[in-house]
Amino acid sequence: MPPRSSASSDEPRPRARPWVTAVALALFAAITGAAVASRGLFLSRDWLFAWILVALLVLSLGDLRRWARGVTRDWLPLMAVLLLYDLSEGVRQVLGTRPHVLPQLDADRLLGGSTVPTVALQHALYVPGHPHWYDYATFAVYLSHFFVTLLVAVALWRFAHDRFGRFRTLVVALATAGFATYVLFPAVPPWLAAYDGYLPTVHRTVGEMWQHVGLAPASALFETRKAFYNQVAALPSLHAAYPVLLLLFFWRAGRLARVGLGVYALAMGFTLVYIGEHYVSDIVVGWVYAVATFAAVSAAWRMAERRAPRAALRPARAS
Repeated sequence: MPPRSSASSDEPRPRARPWVTAVALALFAAITGAAVASRGLFLSRDWLFAWILVALLVLSLGDLRRWARGVTRDWLPLMAVLLLYDLSEGVRQVLGTRPHVLPQLDADRLLGGSTVPTVALQHALYVPGHPHWYDYATFAVYLSHFFVTLLVAVALWRFAHDRFGRFRTLVVALATAGFATYVLFPAVPPWLAAYDGYLPTVHRTVGEMWQHVGLAPASALFETRKAFYNQVAALPSLHAAYPVLLLLFFWRAGRLARVGLGVYALAMGFTLVYIGEHYVSDIVVGWVYAVATFAAVSAAWRMAERRAPRAALRPARAS
């Protein structure tokens, strides 16, 4: 009797009919819009991770086994590492490390003379209660941090899985470096330094802009802001680091990608200083972390690629 034929790995994966995927995406978008309208914008990691898992499911309707494998193998490790940020405040308190105020404040005073750039920018541009177009723009740029990197990961996982692994490694490495620094060198941001009397008034414009846009951040599913929100995780600025990491990752995608991501990185840097969330020194250190992470991970990947052919050519040991 001839052996049973097994499915070839070269066979095309089953796909959902285009109209099924289109309807599912439309339904998913409608439910997302309704949820944001009723509960607020999803910024907490538990909401974002739940939203991403459902989005991946919708994009994988034709291959649910791939979705299940991907969630377990590709996404759960990434999500676990990103949650480290939410634990950094608790770890810092256990270790007893005290937040630093003066190093980053003095560095910015050197840049702006006696006035730090955040105070100078807000004095020149910000009018409390009367937002300008650039206040809406900086509000949008700031919030994009919570979505852009994860959405890029979703797109790579679904449409360019061969690049997803390297991108995930970069994100994990950068997040881990940030977590270690937040625990060992907690740093006070400008708005909190002003609250404690180290600076003149600094408006935390993001908090003031929610009422102007008619939205509010959604309450977390499982987290509580007091337990997980780290107010002294300012150095390095991962808000500034991730756009630079994206710029480096997509550098070879063409001039348009380089220009667009370069503008995004600069816009994020300006935004963070203007809205009082970070010092210029926080931004610069974040950029350094991104470049160092990209260089280290790229070197490790090149080394692994050189070793792979050698390992394949080695004769197998006799059993």
